[in-house]
Amino acid sequence: MSTQNRYFLGVDVGSVSTNLVLLGSNNEVVQALYLRTQGRPMHTIQEGIKILREQIGSSAEIIGVGTTGSARQLAATLLGADVVKNEITAHAVAASRVRPGVQTILEIGGQDSKIIILRDGVVVDFAMNTVCAAGTGSFLDQQASRLGIEIEEFGPLAVQAEHPVRIAGRCSVFAESDMIHKQQLGHPLPDILAGLCQAMVRNYLNNVGKNKDIQGPILFQGGVAANPGIRKAFEQELGQEVIVPEHFAVMGALGAAFLAQERVSMQGQEQTRFRGLQLAESSFQARSFDCNGCANHCEVVEILQEQETLARWGDRCGKWSGTLKNDERVSEARA
Repeated sequence: MSTQNRYFLGVDVGSVSTNLVLLGSNNEVVQALYLRTQGRPMHTIQEGIKILREQIGSSAEIIGVGTTGSARQLAATLLGADVVKNEITAHAVAASRVRPGVQTILEIGGQDSKIIILRDGVVVDFAMNTVCAAGTGSFLDQQASRLGIEIEEFGPLAVQAEHPVRIAGRCSVFAESDMIHKQQLGHPLPDILAGLCQAMVRNYLNNVGKNKDIQGPILFQGGVAANPGIRKAFEQELGQEVIVPEHFAVMGALGAAFLAQERVSMQGQEQTRFRGLQLAESSFQARSFDCNGCANHCEVVEILQEQETLARWGDRCGKWSGTLKNDERVSEARA
């Protein structure tokens, strides 16, 4: 088969979005999908595979698969991944490939945010925020809805501001209250939006970026990087250029694809574990049960394809995760 029809697949499954990237033989991004997870990661992964198959044809060959994100293990089980890595590694790899010499990665998604510090291509420090919504994309979505504008309009309007207002950004509740107060005082909408952008950036730098050695080149990744108001606020606060890469919204998936490429290169012509593009039509099911084998009472998750067990996890001792087909023991555990 021609190398033009052979691809590496990277999949990043998070709470808000599921991203898929097809990497071609010349390291070009052939396809990039950004899908809403909507609480159904298995369905969304299958939907993504179906879309990719329609775009590249069923004769195309996936020769390596990498998964990342909070549901990376689930994605790896469904797809048959060759490599499974955390988000820090995936984002760092993608950024280093896209912008060699990058030293700081600012990543803000819908429900979480992170900062990654690199030196000479190696991650030397990082931090994540998964608690406060004030430093994530959901905060901007909430405020845009409150102001009656589309989130796509938020950034372009914010950069038109002449006198951004000061808004407390330590907490999303305080920020919204402060924003409403500024509205009632009669401040122009662009000034309020720019104030919200600055508040979010301050929150990010004071929490996620606290005590971090932020040096350029700086890459801004994640869905929020689409907002030019946030980028401008970062540049004003840091006094440095902030670069938004072309595939900013799917950098985790791109990194996973690069990692799959590295794994295949290291292992030569070893067969990929990928289950095939036809998995879009497979019937997957997730179920759970409590193991009563000891005082821990672990809640075990079981993933099945066409009623055949693919994987189990959630147990502390390995009793279930170390086995695949043992339905008798599952029945005993549920008793």
